[in-house]
Amino acid sequence: MLPRLLYNRLDEIGIDVALLYPTVGLTVMAVDNTELRRALARACNRYYAEAYEKYSDRLLPVGVIPTYDPDEAIAELEYATKELGLRGFLFGGLVLRYAPGHEGDRAARWVDGLGLDSMHDYDPLWQKCAELNVSPTFHSTGIGFGSRVSPTNYVANHIGNFAAGTEAVLRSLFFGGVMSRFPELRFAFLEGGVAWGCNLLSDICGHFEKRNVDDIRHYDPANLDRALLESLVADYGDPMFTDRADRLSETLSFLSDPNEEVDTIDEWKLSGINSKADIVKIFTDQCFFGCEADDPMNAIAFNEDINPDGSRLRAMFASDIGHWDVPDFTGVLPEAWELIEDELVTRDQFSDFMFGNVARLFTGTNPDFFNGTAVESQVRQLLANET
Repeated sequence: MLPRLLYNRLDEIGIDVALLYPTVGLTVMAVDNTELRRALARACNRYYAEAYEKYSDRLLPVGVIPTYDPDEAIAELEYATKELGLRGFLFGGLVLRYAPGHEGDRAARWVDGLGLDSMHDYDPLWQKCAELNVSPTFHSTGIGFGSRVSPTNYVANHIGNFAAGTEAVLRSLFFGGVMSRFPELRFAFLEGGVAWGCNLLSDICGHFEKRNVDDIRHYDPANLDRALLESLVADYGDPMFTDRADRLSETLSFLSDPNEEVDTIDEWKLSGINSKADIVKIFTDQCFFGCEADDPMNAIAFNEDINPDGSRLRAMFASDIGHWDVPDFTGVLPEAWELIEDELVTRDQFSDFMFGNVARLFTGTNPDFFNGTAVESQVRQLLANET
């Protein structure tokens, strides 16, 4: 609201360059009325570009991109990059769509994560991101659906909601094959921390090891030795089982469908994944995770003893100043430094958390992203060291 005031106080906070994610943007992207949503997004982006233009060496405003359909997203992205000169963008990650026949009923909505089973094909949007050198970033809420619908307790709804929302987006994009089809893009999932990302990576790897297209055949009902099973029931079953042996087929069909369509068995086909290494590569090369300064779980991102294949996830510092969880903005960096004081990460890992991973996120799609900023030379040195 007062760009010059923030600009003049950045040194007090200890921040060289700030990417400014708009809180109001979350509301704008969730407006159901199409005309109003698009007009609000356009107005926000014009305001951000104009208000912060004089301070772009240290303040980089992030535009908002509504994603109810790919066409509106592409139109706003082209305008905001080409006409306004914005570089960073917050995309609507989850679209809550009304179930057919229940338009206007907020209790009858389903969650569209823009990837798997989406209402639309969003590949034209991801292709446009690649053409415009834009890294899609998401800040999605988990409030209002699932288990976070308490009408009386904000805290109960708020706890874990950003992790739940962004996890849903990443999982949808991953299983929809977006990362595999667009390996040149970098994606960020914000304000939910990184612990959920480590858990999701581990869980996907675990499922792949047992339910990939080859190993899932171990569970094929057609491979069951029915005669042997019946004999085991007869020889070892108590009367409560043997007296009901004629209902064995009912029991076996409870969790399996012998008539399942063959083309639905490979649940990894759309993802483009062929190995555990493919999964780890996507999570470590293309995915970035925005973290709160005071979250000790940030250290898990760097724990090679826990993460699959000794991997590190790309955790990034975020200040979250202006919200209730930061009562004093001068305390944000000291809170982040506690990772060092508590010996949870090394200094090199802390450098990645505070600077390196943010630079990699945006320069991964746009090497010139930080040109003209106070950290231009440091970013160029980082990139030079990694080539």
